Amino acid sequence: MALTKNERRLRIKNRIRKVVSGTEARPRLAVYRSNKEIYAQIVDDVTGKTISSASSRDKDINAAKANKTEVAKLVGKALAEKTLKAGVETIAFDRGGYLYHGRVKSLAEGAREGGLKF
Repeated sequence: MALTKNERRLRIKNRIRKVVSGTEARPRLAVYRSNKEIYAQIVDDVTGKTISSASSRDKDINAAKANKTEVAKLVGKALAEKTLKAGVETIAFDRGGYLYHGRVKSLAEGAREGGLKF
């Protein structure tokens, strides 16, 4: 039985989520990547609250005329800025079943440049 691409990604995602969970001291950076956009949020899994979020659909990022990889880096920096304002410095990275490559890697590098530690 062959799995679809999405089913395979969801299996990988579940395998990652067994290990990576966000606490108040070290919340989780969750990444979702669609064909056009990229979304990221900082989540405290204990209380079930989203601390901060950013996406390529935000007005300031959407205005930037750049390719998808460059936009992902801007999303990472914007997320880092919002998260640091919320008082969180250290996070756990959850790539959401995607390969750590391309846009996901670019978002992570942008978050690191913005001042987040993971």
